[in-house]
Amino acid sequence: MKKKNWLSIVSFYAKECKVKLVVSVFFAIISVFGGIVPYMAVYRIFKLFFDGAQTVDNIILWSGIGLAGYVVKVAFHGFSTVLSHISAYKILESIRLSICDKLMKVPLGVVLNESAGKIKNTIIDRVETIELPLAHMIPESLSNLVLSICVLIYLISIDWRMALASLISVFIGGIAYGIVMKTYNKKYDDYMESSNYVNGVIVEYIEGIQVIKAFNQSAKSYEKFESAVKEFKNYTLDWFRSTWKLVNFASSALPTSLLGTLPIGLYLYIKGSLDPAELTMCLLLSLGIVGALTNFTILVNDLKAIQFALRDAYEYVGIDELPNVSKEMKLNSYNIEFNDVSFSYDDEKVNDESKSALSDINLNLREGQFTAFVGASGSGKSTIARMLVRFWDVTKGEIKIDGVNIKDIPIEQLMDSISYVTQDNFLFNCSLMENIRLGNIGASDKEVIRASKAACCHEFIEKLDNKYETAAGEAGGKLSGGEKQRIAIARAILKNAPIIILDEATAFTDPENEDKIQKSIAELTKGKTLLVIAHRLSTIKNADNIVILDNGKIKDIGTHDELLSKSSMYKNMWDAHIGSKHWAASSSKSNDSEVQLSV
Repeated sequence: MKKKNWLSIVSFYAKECKVKLVVSVFFAIISVFGGIVPYMAVYRIFKLFFDGAQTVDNIILWSGIGLAGYVVKVAFHGFSTVLSHISAYKILESIRLSICDKLMKVPLGVVLNESAGKIKNTIIDRVETIELPLAHMIPESLSNLVLSICVLIYLISIDWRMALASLISVFIGGIAYGIVMKTYNKKYDDYMESSNYVNGVIVEYIEGIQVIKAFNQSAKSYEKFESAVKEFKNYTLDWFRSTWKLVNFASSALPTSLLGTLPIGLYLYIKGSLDPAELTMCLLLSLGIVGALTNFTILVNDLKAIQFALRDAYEYVGIDELPNVSKEMKLNSYNIEFNDVSFSYDDEKVNDESKSALSDINLNLREGQFTAFVGASGSGKSTIARMLVRFWDVTKGEIKIDGVNIKDIPIEQLMDSISYVTQDNFLFNCSLMENIRLGNIGASDKEVIRASKAACCHEFIEKLDNKYETAAGEAGGKLSGGEKQRIAIARAILKNAPIIILDEATAFTDPENEDKIQKSIAELTKGKTLLVIAHRLSTIKNADNIVILDNGKIKDIGTHDELLSKSSMYKNMWDAHIGSKHWAASSSKSNDSEVQLSV
């Protein structure tokens, strides 16, 4: 990932609002010059009094000019700020949308390897920190710089010695700030790392609070949360304690421009180099420099906030995407081939078979056939499915559909060709109708209902108070695991893709509905290429081919009956499965008897 300067990143995202920013800066400069006019007016009024030429008309004239300048200053500052804020929020919107868009295009592993807390902290909190400095920094910082230069030039035009005297406190304050800035980058970097960590712990704690309570681990889990918060607090306080003396000294010294201008101005007045009006004006102008330069001390922190926020954002924006092509391929069939496919989550370890998730997979999946993958956890079943939908790219070998390498098929076309249903079925917090319609955005309500009936979820939906308009809740929290699975299968039915992948898709199906689900899946997959990953062997008994995986390799392939006769590994798995079903059935009968006896 190529690193970019934060200014170039801002410029890139400010493309759509460059005109607004330019106008904002222009208005800010007008505001600055408007702010200088009152100083000039006050100087002229002083001059009138010291020269004894004051009249009501002259005083009113210069007071009016000063007031007009102040009105111009306030009005154009307001116009500038409005435009800069609109631009800042547009830039924030562009950054957030680009991060989310990028996360959809990068390998899934990149997203899974990041904590939810860090991603949330970057997209929401870190990007938000850009808004305030960005909205004020560009117009106001530039205008403050112009104001300081203009005031300094004005002072020089009166007396160059007074101009230098006005900078004495700036020099003293600058030395103190310079000492603080020596370790600022390192301290700020550590601060942000600590902030990301505590955010991650907070999100983890909240997301896992159900498990924490269920296993009565609240005290132990809270210790980690409390420890992270304390460490963040301690680091912040330590940083503050190490710098507060110098920062307070600099903050006190910087505004005291009279420290230099008052004694030197009085000396020059006594020597006759300055008249009373010039002395008074120099003292007022020196105070005008202070406000602008004080804002510049705030700008330093704002610049660093923008720099780190954009750096964190660009960590995601700059990630290399999965290679994609634009030309759509014509596919006459949906036969799938795995040719010498190997994959490792760590590319450097692909040659080490013990560290590879998949090794030398050769497999043909025929269109219209039902192929099942079985094996122990970690044997590579789900990894094969993820390779096919390009959540990751294979490290070695190739995967083809109708003889075309999937890398040569546009990702959008590939995803349109595949329905992927997992055991972790995510539902959005919208109506069940809209959740199912995600399978085909253009589907009518009747088509959605037809799909839900095929997936055996119409009956339970109709019993809900708002039926299909019932909200699924946050991440589908209002539904049971089995209900969420059936909604996900309804989506797949509605999508009607030629390739179906069911990754433990019936894991939460209750026994009463298992037969219905199997029939609906049979209807869904008629004439299509079907891949099923399952632990419950009864659900794949009728598969055309069952592939046994062991440590990322194909151990054996065959039908259910063939594998029972030739594969001891499969026979042991089947016997264990049948044994567990018998145990569950006898346990259920025993419970029924106990209920009857108690009655």
